[in-house]
Amino acid sequence: MSLPLNALFSDSYVDISQYRDQHFKGNRHEQEKLLKQSNTLYVGNLSFYTTEEQVYELFSKSGDVKKIVMGLDKVKKTACGFCFVEYYTRADSENAMRFINGTRLDDRIIRTDWDAGFKEGRQYGRGKSGGQVRDEYRQDYDPARGGYGKTIQK
Repeated sequence: MSLPLNALFSDSYVDISQYRDQHFKGNRHEQEKLLKQSNTLYVGNLSFYTTEEQVYELFSKSGDVKKIVMGLDKVKKTACGFCFVEYYTRADSENAMRFINGTRLDDRIIRTDWDAGFKEGRQYGRGKSGGQVRDEYRQDYDPARGGYGKTIQK
């Protein structure tokens, strides 16, 4: 009698997370299908001072990078702490999820997650002041992400 040991065949670093983009145009099933086929990663918790070159240098260690799109403050058009990294193959993007997620870049621990595919306009922060929503409400001082959160600065 053998028990199914699904956990042994699971690759938790590559599995899609529970996070879903609430602005996705389509239903949840379509989004999950795209996430499972995607070669694009969302990279978060970047310093506002991290450059595209630094991102390329790190992410190219797991495969051939097709495109990097840096996240921008929609008002100031300056970096706001995230980017999208697109690979040519799913295998290369899976390697990035396995080996780069949780590593340090520019003295910050970065987070990677699957993205359903970059679309023009998504490079801009969705916060009220133009940056990321999480930086609107942050109460701690983070010099690599613009100091205090926007609500405290007012």
